Amino acid sequence: MKSEFAALAGATSPHLAATDRHWQASLTLGFADDRGTTRLVERSHSGPLRVQKPLYPEGPAVCHAIVVHPPGGVVGGDRLTITAHVQSRAHALLSTPGAAKWYRANGHVSGQHVKLEVSDGGAMEWLPQETIFFNDADVRLDQEIELAADASYIGCEILCFGRTASGESFEAGRVVQRTSIRRGGKLIWFEQGAIHAGQAMHSPLALAGHSVCATLLAVGKSLPAPLLQDLREQAASLTGGVGMLGATQMKQVCVLRYLGDSSEVARQVMVAAWHLLRPALLGREAVVPRIWQT
Repeated sequence: MKSEFAALAGATSPHLAATDRHWQASLTLGFADDRGTTRLVERSHSGPLRVQKPLYPEGPAVCHAIVVHPPGGVVGGDRLTITAHVQSRAHALLSTPGAAKWYRANGHVSGQHVKLEVSDGGAMEWLPQETIFFNDADVRLDQEIELAADASYIGCEILCFGRTASGESFEAGRVVQRTSIRRGGKLIWFEQGAIHAGQAMHSPLALAGHSVCATLLAVGKSLPAPLLQDLREQAASLTGGVGMLGATQMKQVCVLRYLGDSSEVARQVMVAAWHLLRPALLGREAVVPRIWQT
């Protein structure tokens, strides 16, 4: 079935069309286990999306790859497609060098489609840095995760509506999202929604007047109740009682959400949660990508 993103994009060339001057960029990555070393075995791109080289800050078993979008921002009409496949027993971590910026629509819808596949015994971590929606952006975000029955996944996103540090709010525009996760062929997580700028953002069914929301999803074995309680208490201590938090274990999926007005607090909450969840889910201590500290 054609996704909403595909329907939106239509039949488009993967290259920059000279007539419409919009980027149609794609990146395809493949990771495979080579006797205990996860190697980047496939790397192809079209348009401005790149991975420069594989990194191994925590040893050969986990390959870190930094997805780079050289223009530095997405304008109305641009569409990005990122596809990654982790083969059996391999472990990949994908991140970005900085915040993603989605600029004003100028009458055109922009979008990103992320599709991640993980085979038997593999693990994928999708940990991009913040996403900032400028005023008057019109964006579609579509994410599909396909996991083998014993594969694991940790994904996180931090969404910032408007540049509050610069005094800019999200007064016009729209952000539409869809996320689906399948494990062993069964749909275990599905959510979709739309955030419309202006008064709709103040609805309790939307952002309840806040400008930052963050979600962390951890898929794999069920986590013990004491760990979930630690997760809630640690997250609450970082927010200082400002904003809203929730953490829930639903069989194969653990979800943590934050709603507030600080991207820095959101990052602290998500990173702290990752430090707790990663050892329990993946059997590895959290090693923060160096790019986050630059």
